[in-house]
Amino acid sequence: MIEAAQNGHLTFSKLEAMTSVCSVGLDMIAIPGDTPESTIAGIIADEMAIGMINKKTTAVRIIPACGKVVGDKVSFGGLLGEAPIMPVNNLSSDIFVNRGGRIPAPIHSLNN
Repeated sequence: MIEAAQNGHLTFSKLEAMTSVCSVGLDMIAIPGDTPESTIAGIIADEMAIGMINKKTTAVRIIPACGKVVGDKVSFGGLLGEAPIMPVNNLSSDIFVNRGGRIPAPIHSLNN
């Protein structure tokens, strides 16, 4: 997967889209250290919405790597390995994130 990401065949958007059909979220993905907080909040909100609609638990574990830019690598050491810094959407999420509100948790008890 790392090689596919480095070659541009596996993008952040594709990983996020795959969450809707087969995955449980975004895990251990390194992003540029200068990524705005509102962008990270927007990514988390996207994953929460996917989980709520699909009635499944989703998670986000993305790592803003300080001082790193797209194309760099970050090493986590030991068994955690390394990851390429992946580009994220550069459109602002400020208005959406500052709007407020909440996303309800998936309700599993009503499925039986």
